[in-house]
Amino acid sequence: MSLGTPLGVLDLVPVPSGATASDALRNSLDLARQTERLGYTRYWFAEHHLNPGVAGTSPAVLLALTAAATSTIRLGSGAVQLGHRTALSTVEEFGLIDALHPGRLDLGLGRSGGRPAPVPDTPAPAATPVVDGRAPGGLLVPRRFSFEALLGSPRIALQRTLLLLPGAEPQDYPDQLDDILALLAGTYRSADGVEAHVVPGEGADLQVWILGSSGGPSAREAGARGLRFAANYHVSPATVLEAVDGYRAAFQPSDVLDKPYVSVSADVVVAEDDATARHLAAGYGPWVRSIRTAEGAIAYPAPEEARALPWTEKDEDLVRDRVDTRFVGTPAHVADRLEQLRDATGADELLVTTITHDHTARVRSYELLAREWHRRSG
Repeated sequence: MSLGTPLGVLDLVPVPSGATASDALRNSLDLARQTERLGYTRYWFAEHHLNPGVAGTSPAVLLALTAAATSTIRLGSGAVQLGHRTALSTVEEFGLIDALHPGRLDLGLGRSGGRPAPVPDTPAPAATPVVDGRAPGGLLVPRRFSFEALLGSPRIALQRTLLLLPGAEPQDYPDQLDDILALLAGTYRSADGVEAHVVPGEGADLQVWILGSSGGPSAREAGARGLRFAANYHVSPATVLEAVDGYRAAFQPSDVLDKPYVSVSADVVVAEDDATARHLAAGYGPWVRSIRTAEGAIAYPAPEEARALPWTEKDEDLVRDRVDTRFVGTPAHVADRLEQLRDATGADELLVTTITHDHTARVRSYELLAREWHRRSG
């Protein structure tokens, strides 16, 4: 796999229906070991809160557990939600893990968490042309999904209440990034000149990444600082091109990078044949519906359970962009779609996220994809 575009893993630690959070955590540790064996280069954990069907609440804790269970695969956050954290706590946590597992950690940072759901940025259109919903090479770029309906959600407000201390307000994102980089480098000075040195943390051998879903602040801040950038096709397929284009337009060479470096995520399910893959993917629509109605991610349904759930045209419209841009099928078909995504975005790496109700099928999906990707690379 190393000869071609590297593949990594993005894990939400999904809880299958009928299972527990403990089961989900054991599944994720097993998947990390298996994907390390299969040649995947990174294993990232997302951060989510108040979701009954997602157990990935603390990337740092998950990374510490996974680092002890693996030996070579890079481990990272996709992403730490800075909206309810401080620069110091972030550097300290990752510094602690790096002290025992040096040189293996990716510190992925995101703006969300503790804030109301943001209104999506509306920067200039992507430089990459889109004609009739297709980018060059045929990549599907659906119309933008509006999060307006979620802004007044009581659950979103409750999340902010529970994540933030009373009266606390998140630090401005650019200042927070500057503080994290300064604490890691050992150059932090307060406004009145007082130094701060983080032990462990200062000098930690971390790769710092910025995650973003549009060409707005996250893409611009990543580019301006010469950091690596990860764009989310699996979460916001409509804005992936403007995200990577915005990052590249803002990029300034740094001590870390002399040119832009991009990873792009995709949601996939791979099986030996198309019918089996579609069967395994049946729970995805209801699961996405639960997220987009602010219900909170439900436990991931088995295919039979998913087909028995009520489903309307309104539901179909709510999740269409996510379902239509999930790559589902044989290894050859999914690899074709991943190459299409890579070519349209110019991605240097791809992050694959796969959720199935059955853990064995999930591991098998990654195995089949790795085998096909390696065949094409070698």
